[in-house]
Amino acid sequence: MTTADPRSTAITRQTSTAARLVHISRPVLWINTIGTGALGMWLTGQLIDVAAIPLLVWLTLPFNLLIYGVNDIFDQETDALNARKGGVEGARIEQREVKLIAWAVAITNIPFLIYFVLALPIAAVGLIVLYSAVFVFYSAPPLRFKARPFLDSLSNAAYGLPLLIMPVALGAPPVWPAVIGLLAWSVAKHAYDAVQDIEEDREAGITTTAVLLGARGTALWSGAWWLASSVLFALVSIPVAAVNIAIAGTLVVWMLLRPTPATGRRLYPVSVAFPYVAGSVASGLLLAAMFLGVYP
Repeated sequence: MTTADPRSTAITRQTSTAARLVHISRPVLWINTIGTGALGMWLTGQLIDVAAIPLLVWLTLPFNLLIYGVNDIFDQETDALNARKGGVEGARIEQREVKLIAWAVAITNIPFLIYFVLALPIAAVGLIVLYSAVFVFYSAPPLRFKARPFLDSLSNAAYGLPLLIMPVALGAPPVWPAVIGLLAWSVAKHAYDAVQDIEEDREAGITTTAVLLGARGTALWSGAWWLASSVLFALVSIPVAAVNIAIAGTLVVWMLLRPTPATGRRLYPVSVAFPYVAGSVASGLLLAAMFLGVYP
């Protein structure tokens, strides 16, 4: 009979823990942070800026673990009712994991925040603190924006902040139509994605924008914000605006035709793909312009 190697057992346990934390950070949604950060860097006219690398690294696992780890800690009641949790769309945690997640969020984020305070302009640090605080208090009391209709959707405009944080950190002028357009885009997407959770949120006693407005009303709310974002994007790039209005229009019209949470669940993969497609078009055009020497 062989005895398990303690070192091998410890490594296996650590690997399993790391994999669990990565799962909680929802890698399929990292595009919303790292993708936006990279685009913000390219909009400064730099293909790669060494000063931006710590920010880009922070926008991968650390910041997404902060967003979704905190969310999972405070959403255990609704997540337990949600059949889509437990897969790529989000973890379903157990109470015994709360301490691990809290420590992991602190350990992966605090060193970056200390570095940013020491290395970046004060305005960039202020934006980073705002960016972090909005997502913490989206889920955490006493503010808990998630349970406040309209504030839940409006607070998610923060997903667009890397387009502002990056140029401010690098000493470059922000491209304001792109920044404001992405803020508006993020408001729309949050509300739209919440339609699929209307029944679970209502059962848990949480009134989100989607619960308050219903599927049809939320489609109109999101459609208005997506239309505003398309107008703003058009000031920077007509092709990007066209892609944005085409995908957003499809999502909104489909929801208006069949305004139910089930439609939201069926369309969620399209919504997840939305930033990948629109971001790829925007990034491709921007990188091509940089390569040809016509940007900035």
